Amino acid sequence: MGALGAVAPSLLSPGVARAAVQDGEVLSASHWGAFTASVKGGRWVNVKGWEKDPHPSHQLPGVMDSVYSPTRIKYPMVRRAYLENGPGADVASRGADDFVRVSWDQALELTVKELKRVEETYGPTGTYAGSYGWKSPGKLHNCQNLMRRMLNLKGSFVNSAGDYSTGASQIIMPHVMGTLEVYEQQTVWPVIVESSDLLVFWGADPMVTNQIGWIIPDHGAYPGMEDFKKTGKPVIFIDPVRNESCDFFGAEWIAPKPQTDVAMMLGIAHTLHSEGLHDQAFLDDYCAGFDKFLPYLLGESDGTPKTAEWAAEICGVPADTLKDLARRFAGGRTMLASGWSLQRQHHGEQRHWMLVTLASMLGQIGLPGGGFGLSYHYSSGGSPGANSAVLSGITDGGKAVEGAAWLTESGAATIPLARIVDMLENPGQDFDFNGKRDKYPDVKMTYWTGGNPFAHHQDRNRMVKAWQKFETVVVQDFQWTATARHADIVLPATTSYERNDIEQYGDYSLKAIIAMKQVVEPVFEARNDYDIFAEISDRLGKKQDFTEGNSEMDWIRKFYEDALKQGQAKNLDMPDFDAFWEQGYVEFPVEEAGRSYVRYADYREDPLLEPLGTPTGKIEIFSRNIEKMGYDDCPPHPTWMEPVERLDGPNAKFPLHVATSHPRGRLHSQLCGTSLRETYTIAEREPCLINTEDAAQRGIADGDVVRIFNDRGQMLAGAVVTDAIRPGVIRVNEGGWYDPVEPGADNSLCAYGDVNCLTVDIGTSKLAQGNCGHTAIADVEKFTGTLPEVKVFSTPKNA
Repeated sequence: MGALGAVAPSLLSPGVARAAVQDGEVLSASHWGAFTASVKGGRWVNVKGWEKDPHPSHQLPGVMDSVYSPTRIKYPMVRRAYLENGPGADVASRGADDFVRVSWDQALELTVKELKRVEETYGPTGTYAGSYGWKSPGKLHNCQNLMRRMLNLKGSFVNSAGDYSTGASQIIMPHVMGTLEVYEQQTVWPVIVESSDLLVFWGADPMVTNQIGWIIPDHGAYPGMEDFKKTGKPVIFIDPVRNESCDFFGAEWIAPKPQTDVAMMLGIAHTLHSEGLHDQAFLDDYCAGFDKFLPYLLGESDGTPKTAEWAAEICGVPADTLKDLARRFAGGRTMLASGWSLQRQHHGEQRHWMLVTLASMLGQIGLPGGGFGLSYHYSSGGSPGANSAVLSGITDGGKAVEGAAWLTESGAATIPLARIVDMLENPGQDFDFNGKRDKYPDVKMTYWTGGNPFAHHQDRNRMVKAWQKFETVVVQDFQWTATARHADIVLPATTSYERNDIEQYGDYSLKAIIAMKQVVEPVFEARNDYDIFAEISDRLGKKQDFTEGNSEMDWIRKFYEDALKQGQAKNLDMPDFDAFWEQGYVEFPVEEAGRSYVRYADYREDPLLEPLGTPTGKIEIFSRNIEKMGYDDCPPHPTWMEPVERLDGPNAKFPLHVATSHPRGRLHSQLCGTSLRETYTIAEREPCLINTEDAAQRGIADGDVVRIFNDRGQMLAGAVVTDAIRPGVIRVNEGGWYDPVEPGADNSLCAYGDVNCLTVDIGTSKLAQGNCGHTAIADVEKFTGTLPEVKVFSTPKNA
């Protein structure tokens, strides 16, 4: 850390401003955890995890480097053609890095002028503000809420629904369980350690993904996983890759063919039923529709019994193994812990629905250590919850939702967010979404902040063309992502560490509130998101409505004092704001109720008084609501359906599946533009895991640069030859920055390794319209041409 700190600040040049603290240590926080920053001479020189963090992330040096990285956006910039010729000028040149530095006054004038022009010319649906991404934690500098707050004052905009993480599951689970499920507390780790006999991780890598949190992660899953490991009880990982977590537990590894999980689960379920291992009483008392699913399982409705032998032909796992899994699952208290990768595939809704069905057949939902969980891999789901006060935060200024004052409804129209390219290509066309039908609006402008769609969206070449349909693109960010390079107006924002904010600690535990203190002054001409949107609102004649007369610290004080009132009502020991800010944090007690929480225990104890939020009040294995929708790609019970393409499938044009797992060394695309790349790149490219047999067949050696390609795109990567991946599968982590060798050209080679050059851009189904980021097949070959330079991590010319 020290060596990194000594080098990184030199990138600033004399333009660095004085730091808020010239010398000393500052407690602050990030998506990777709370930390102590060392400041010397106004520069951030070292970082270490907070002393109360049980498992600080190794990515914290990258957090520090993000302030000083060569990827920083230093000044307001405008694409040359746009500056000279106005909206819609030479849109094909977006991405070519031809920018002109302008003053803040000119940049804001251009932005406000365009917001007004689009509103007056095209109406409220002319501007797309479905800005999506992980942004930064903090209750004030929530850049996406701030942007929509400004746009609500301007008039209105096109909004988006859902997210890329759980797009399919968050729609199907309310139909099945009556709740989102994916972002809710799990049976806590102390109960798992005590009561689970078998722990099964299905498509998850919790040692990697629990490093991060939507707010400030408490990393509470790590002590839980360590304690479970000490018990010596068995752990199974079902995944095409023997991942880091599998190695940590010394677990059994079962590697099915990707995208065949539903077939595999059906084969296990058939064995449970045929051998009388299922819990019929639980199915009768707590579930609805198993009698309608059973004819499908047994083949009575379609002539195909879903036997272990049938499933083995599809998933590639031997029938005897599937039968053995059924017996082991039923032989003791089993927790089925699924990741979200399963549902980011074509027909992704079916995966978690079938997992719930399997858990229902085992009859252990609501029992200590049994059932299923969809968040053990995310933000330390299962970390025991505290008796805490909860912070409010800045709202987007939309209409309050009745009965939920903390929620708002905004936008003149809303689309499923993963369908942005469909919207651009097909204005006015009908689309289905969760039982409703609407039309895509005809948008002309987008304002994007806190996200990087040129990393998280699928089928990059298709997206590049669709992006050209915007007349104006405004991007507000602190780094030159591929999205910023495809903008017309670029506004430099501060990082979280150049401003003050406040946030909860522990996504599920909420065990503290932390003062996110400013570490250093903003570098170059970066401005806070709040200040940028306040200035735009001022130019729209709406500053007072935007700020409500509050400064940054006024808002932060207000959020804390709202929580303080809650704390006083709950007899919690909380200091006043000034004492809190001086201390830097306030902790809350984890009581017995938090340490012993069992998900669905109340429902199990009394299903009549504690019904689920489904129409029947029960777990819906068969959904009449979905049946009424009549979708041909989402039947009313869990069903095996062939995806549009898969390994060895009937539509396979290429021989390899491309796994697109979450990276170990960044948060999606965040921190890709920092020195952390040095810890994982191969030949300065994204690593590509490839099985020894597949590499030998293609003459590929460890460390070679390879070209991965299909009929959607092509990219370079660095080969990692290993037996820790199933034959027929390669893995390139998502989040690599898009770096086209020929910007704007059709099917340009990506020099660095953006795996979404290869993925399918279709909805999971008409129900959820989620993304299919794990649906991709391709081929790979050793690259023998002139190796192109990686350019995306340096600033554009003139910048």
